[in-house]
Amino acid sequence: MGRAYQNRKESIAKTANAKSKVYSKYGREIYVTAKSGGADPDGNLSLRGLIERAKKDQVPAHVIEKALEKAKGGAGEDFSPARYEGFGPGNCMVIVDCLTDNPNRTIGDVRQCFNRVKAKLGTSGTVSHMFDHCAILAFAGDDEEAVLEALMAADVDVTDIENEDGRITVFAPHTEYFKAKQALTEAFEGIDFEVDAIQFVPQTTTPVSGDDVAQLEKFLDMLNDVDDVQNVYHNAEY
Repeated sequence: MGRAYQNRKESIAKTANAKSKVYSKYGREIYVTAKSGGADPDGNLSLRGLIERAKKDQVPAHVIEKALEKAKGGAGEDFSPARYEGFGPGNCMVIVDCLTDNPNRTIGDVRQCFNRVKAKLGTSGTVSHMFDHCAILAFAGDDEEAVLEALMAADVDVTDIENEDGRITVFAPHTEYFKAKQALTEAFEGIDFEVDAIQFVPQTTTPVSGDDVAQLEKFLDMLNDVDDVQNVYHNAEY
């Protein structure tokens, strides 16, 4: 079927300053997840998956531990999720996921990013209906049928399975993430997930070319520099 999706690893920065931003985003997400569901990864599946992704993205252990200790202490900021939607350069569709302790500040920062590239910030639901909220699990392999059998045996609602270049990618509704991951882990010993994420996957893509490409890159960089922004999804096809 060929689904375009953004692997979070692609945004891992090459400079120390940008890496620290990635670590900060993970630290905030770990803190919020641990505070809301418990700081024990064995009893908080969301936290366990998040810590695994952080380690794969080379987040230092001390960043993870600091976030967990902060959550155990019960004090600290009270972050809440916020999602903003709109149209970016080239009229591509954009979803911006945030964690914020000050919604007025956050929407102001996000709106400024849209305004600086003459993009349009919309209301809730403006573009999200054109994305699928998916669990994505990718790993080395070529036996698509064995993967499908393992998932069906565990009663996982599979949306799609791709088999390309020695890599299998499983797409499922985001609500099926834990069940799908557990089924694959039990069925294939030593499985190593190259992609292990819940993301918004666009149903269609918007071609972006010419000057809009540079504007889109500038736009994405500005959004990623906003402290409260956790993830940015778009449907642009360069």
